Amino acid sequence: MSLKGKHILLGVTGSIAAYKAAFLTRLLVKQQAEVRVIMTDAAKSFIAPVTLSTLSRQPVLSGLFNEDTGDWNKHVELGLWADAMVIAPASANTVAKMANGFCDNLLTAVYLSARSDVFFAPAMDLDMYRHRSVSDNIKRLVSFGNILIEPGEGELASGLEGKGRMAEPEDIVQLLTKHFAA
Repeated sequence: MSLKGKHILLGVTGSIAAYKAAFLTRLLVKQQAEVRVIMTDAAKSFIAPVTLSTLSRQPVLSGLFNEDTGDWNKHVELGLWADAMVIAPASANTVAKMANGFCDNLLTAVYLSARSDVFFAPAMDLDMYRHRSVSDNIKRLVSFGNILIEPGEGELASGLEGKGRMAEPEDIVQLLTKHFAA
């Protein structure tokens, strides 16, 4: 089973793991999925939009409005277009916004409008991941029906060892493939 023709919205947030979004985008496109990427402003500090635009073969969206043209990036239409929404990496900040209905950027606006299944792959340092507020937000997102893609364990950007590494792109694609095959 492939992802041929599936509409995947990929949300990329401000985390050092944002570089993995390039590999994830490439793998999704290789599986013949149609990929649209939404980046938070913080994500742009970690990976350039042109990288994800080139790999997805689509313009990358980030603001509620296109600053060059004044056009509105229609969050409701994007939410309806998606067969699945994948937020990878999902920073502690974005997880908190999603869990509490904050809608101050395009990604969270699309999340709140999405009718598809939403997958999220947390990526943060182990102490952040273990913090009770983050744990509570993750539990809350799961209780809403969102699908947690568990982070891995290993060396983190801080140099510490533990849980908090974003799941590998291959594992995310495999999870999506199984999801659509069911």
